[in-house]
Parts: sequence; C-alpha cells; structure tokens
Amino acid sequence: ACDISAIETIRAEYERTVRSHADTLDQLNTAVAIFDTDENLRFFNQAFQKLWGLDGGFLHSAPSNALLLDRLRSEGKIAEQPEWRRWKENLLGAYRAVESQEHWWHLPDGKTIRVVANPQPKGGVTWVFENLTEKMDLESRYQTAVRVQGETLDNLAEGVAVFGPDGRLRLSNPAFIALWGLAPDAIKANVHVSAIRDLCDQRAADSPWGGFVAAITGFDDERRDRHGQAELVNGTVLSYAVIHLPNGQVMMTFVDVTDTVNVERALKDRNEALEKSDQLKNEFVQHVSYELRSPLTNIIGFTELLSLPTTGPLTPKQREYVEHVGSSSSVLLTIVNDILDLATVDAGIMQLDISEMSIDRTIAAAAELVADRLEEHQIKLKVDAASAPKSFHGDEIRVRQILYNLLSNAANYAPAASTITLACRQMADGVEFSVHDDGPGMPPDVLESVFRRFEPRANGGRRRGAGLGLSIVKSFVELHGGTVRIETGADKGTTVICTFPETPSGGIREAAE
Repeated sequence: ACDISAIETIRAEYERTVRSHADTLDQLNTAVAIFDTDENLRFFNQAFQKLWGLDGGFLHSAPSNALLLDRLRSEGKIAEQPEWRRWKENLLGAYRAVESQEHWWHLPDGKTIRVVANPQPKGGVTWVFENLTEKMDLESRYQTAVRVQGETLDNLAEGVAVFGPDGRLRLSNPAFIALWGLAPDAIKANVHVSAIRDLCDQRAADSPWGGFVAAITGFDDERRDRHGQAELVNGTVLSYAVIHLPNGQVMMTFVDVTDTVNVERALKDRNEALEKSDQLKNEFVQHVSYELRSPLTNIIGFTELLSLPTTGPLTPKQREYVEHVGSSSSVLLTIVNDILDLATVDAGIMQLDISEMSIDRTIAAAAELVADRLEEHQIKLKVDAASAPKSFHGDEIRVRQILYNLLSNAANYAPAASTITLACRQMADGVEFSVHDDGPGMPPDVLESVFRRFEPRANGGRRRGAGLGLSIVKSFVELHGGTVRIETGADKGTTVICTFPETPSGGIREAAE
C-alpha cells in the first residue's frame, strides 16, 4: 500500500483551480477557446459560443481547430479568403510558433474581431477573440467629431481659446489670433496663459487678461462665468465670455462688437444732444413766456382804457384798430398761458384743485368763451347732456380749459353754418365728454402726431395756431387719471373723446408727453 494523500490533495486543488479559471473565463465578454496539442477544442467560454452562434453539442464534441474553421466558413460566419487553404495553414501555424500572433478578421455581418493566438508552454494554443466593432465605431465617430469641431472652430468669426486646469492652451482658432493681432507662431498648443497675457496686455487699453489668468489658474470653488468688454488700442471693441467647462477646463470666447458699440455711442450722444436741446428749448420758452406776460397784460389794460369813453373820443377806424389790438393781445396771452401750463405739467409741480363741480355750469362757461368765434361763422353749438350726471369730482378750471380748447379746435375746422356737438354722459367707470365737428377729418399721418406740441396743422382749418390745444387737453385729462382718444375719418368729421374717472387720483401727477 502507498500513501497518495498528498497527490490526491494536489489533484483536487488543481481541479478546483481549473474550475475556478473556467468559471472566471465564462464571466468574460471576450471569447476564449483553448485547443490542446492535438489541435482539439478542450475549453470554450459562453462568450465564444455566443460570438459564433455554434450549438453546444458540436463544441462539446472536441472538434479540431481546422474543422471549426471549416464550419465557420461553410456557415458564412467568417469572410471567404482568396486562397482558403493557405490562409488556414498560416493561421494554424500558431501551434508551431513560440510568440503570440495577432490577426484582424472583418466578418460578413460587419463585425471587426481582433484574434490573438497565444501558444501554451506544454503545447496547444489559447485563442482570444475580442469584438472591437463598437470600439472602432466609437473611435471613428470620435475622430469625425474632432475633425468637424476643428473645421467648425477654424471657420467661426468668433474667437475661441480653451485652457486646461494647468493653465496651458488646449486649442484655439484663427479668429482668436486675428482679433488680438497675434503672430500665428506665438500661439501654439500647451503654451501657458501667462505668455499669452504678456502679448495681449500690449494690445488692450485696459487689459482684462489679469482676470482671465486668475479665472483659469485660480481655485475658485464656485467657478463663476464672466462676461464683459475690452477695448484694444487700435479702437476695436471685443465682447468676451469666460466659461468654465465641466472637465475643469476654461473656454474664452471673443466677438468683435466695434460697429455695435459705435452705433450705440452715436445714438447715446444724439439722445443726450436731443435731451439737452429739448431742455434748452423748454427753458427758453418758459423764460420768454414769463417775460411776455407782463407786457401783454399792460397792452391789454391800455387797450381797454382806450376803449372807454372817459379816455376820449375815437374815430371808427381808431376804434376798429383798438379792437384788433385787444383781440390779438388776448390770443397771444392765451398762448403764453398755455405754454406756462405745459411747462408746469412737465416740471411735475401742477396740482389740481379737486372738488365737486357742476357739469352744466362748466359746459356753459366753456361755450360762452367760444361764442364769438362760433357766431362769426354761423356755427351752432348743440349740447347733449341728458345722460350726464349733475356733478363729478375734478378741477373745474382745468376741465373748462379742456372743453374750451376742444370747442376752439372744432370751430377752426367745422364748415360754416354747421353744427358742433358737445356731449356728456355717465359711464360705468366715470364721466365722458366728447366734441364732434363735421370738418374734413384727420389723415392717418396727422393722427399719429396730433398730440405733439408746436405742430400746428392747417388741414382745412381757418387759422393756424401754436399747436398747443390738444396737447393741453391730453395733459390735463391724464392729470385727472383719464384718457383721450380721437375718432375721425374722411366724410365723418372728427370726434375727440375725453374720459374722466369718477374719483380722480388728484394731487401731483406726471402727464404723458
């Protein structure tokens, strides 16, 4: 009897190791097949069977390597070779080789297989079949994407530069070099941002590259993106953006916005000039208006004195002249007062005297002011206040001034012997006044600028005024918190409608210009 316990222990350990290796190989996605010295299949994993789609009975029958190749060829699973026998003999030469051999198979179904034949020390060959189809496809797509990206960046008008976490240039495009006026040989891959900063600092009046270097090489936890503008010494204005990428890199983009900035500056300068001109105009108008009021008051006063019998007798011609002087002075004083009222509104210091006002009394007062003008041209005034309330809250003097301006404007355009209608009615949210005349109406181009000041329009009117009437109407109505609209058209005449709220906001309000 011989004690073979040690031998059996080693044999059992060997079998466990082989099974362990087999189980491990079965878990791999790479196909593995092991052939013995007689070129017969001794082991294959599941990936091998799945790759070639062979039935288990055939594989477990320990087929030879040559038979396996013929089976794959007959089933069309490997590409047909021009000289099959020579190709197969060359492949099976791995059993007589010492070093590993590598082959690339392009299968009919489009797969690309890397085949490695690894000779074993005691004979036999271990075949490894690695499916690289997806890897090759991804690599091809990646290379295509890189080429497309490169072509895209190279043809962009926007300058782009990308720096790595170490502060070195990863990529840039020609637009970046051109916008900063750099030499192409000075901007190469892996050049440090500090070297680019030294070059660009010379070309910018207030160089932003110090901030760029801090953003690229700094340790800012928030990694905040930045945007701004930089002006070069040659007058070019660049709009830049510093964008932190997810992989730790920093991308900077530059766009030439010189034309946009120049246009913006020109518009700003023009706007400032217009504002200054408007301010000067207003100051001049206010000053002249105040200076005119006192002499006009004196002229009107002396004209009235001349008209009195106690002053002395006047010839009919002299009395006619005195009446013309008085009426012209009154018109001029009205214009001056209108200008001062608008100046007060613009300054925001006009305060309405809100009280409960009688609508009938206000309409009658406004009608009396224009009675002479209406009688001069045989124009009748029709008042429709049947649907109007007895009173509402507003500034009686300003409302009377509004109605007077509306009636004066209508009298200027209404045909002779026609009728002007002044209507007032109660609305759900306030009171509405409207004045209608049968004049020629307003064309669309006039309607757009009808509320602008100092833009008198004849348009069939009898007299050419200062162009302040409707401007005053709009300002005073909006001071009450109301609105003004115009309904007009050819052969329809013109209707100006003013809507006042039931309870004005009162106080000091800025009127729309």
